[in-house]
Amino acid sequence: MNSTTIAFILTFIAGFSTLLGTVFIFKKNSKNMVKYALAFASGVMISVSVTDLIPEGIILLNNENGKDRGFILLTIFILVGLLLSAIIDKIIPENNKVYDKKLYKVGIFMVIAIIVHNIPEGIATFLSSASNLTLGITITVAIALHNIPEGISISVPVYEATKSRKKAILYTFISGMSEPVGALLAFLFLKPIITDTIMGIILGIIAGIMTHISVFQLLPTALKYKNKRKTMLFFLIGFIFMIISHILLN
Repeated sequence: MNSTTIAFILTFIAGFSTLLGTVFIFKKNSKNMVKYALAFASGVMISVSVTDLIPEGIILLNNENGKDRGFILLTIFILVGLLLSAIIDKIIPENNKVYDKKLYKVGIFMVIAIIVHNIPEGIATFLSSASNLTLGITITVAIALHNIPEGISISVPVYEATKSRKKAILYTFISGMSEPVGALLAFLFLKPIITDTIMGIILGIIAGIMTHISVFQLLPTALKYKNKRKTMLFFLIGFIFMIISHILLN
């Protein structure tokens, strides 16, 4: 089995792990899980942005642009990501045929955001795995770990809003499979032209999008429910979980 095939397999595994987050929609008390799932996912997203995307983005941008220009570029594209996410929030229409319009909008918003996040993630996983198998496996495990809460943040609100497990699983599957799509793009088009600056810009935009979703969508929605202290505890658990997994896998 050649390195390209193995790289595709690892990228598929990383993306498919998103479906593991759908396990909570099969619990009878899944409605009680909504606030905790959203808070946990919010903590994960903030943690990924602060401890992974932003540091990696600034390193990549500094490599080709110097420290001062790299920092300025990263800041600009984080703001671009925030603005893009806010525009998407305004564009997404409300669905009057669901049980909870707010939760459904959060779920759809998460699908869009995670697709945007997973495509460059798939590119990075594929390129790393093709050049260094050990590094590729490490990255795959790390991505799989944070894809699970991403699956939770899609499937739980979509299920509670629509009462359809099929829709919840389908939307989660679509978002997860954007990871191998990223690998395919890297294989067909991007491998020869991708640069540190391009990847740094992409990571900055994703960090902005994920921060906006966490601060303005997931956490505020979670805090609308009762027991806010426990909800914030799950936010902190999500944040710490990603820090620990990042430390253990580096």
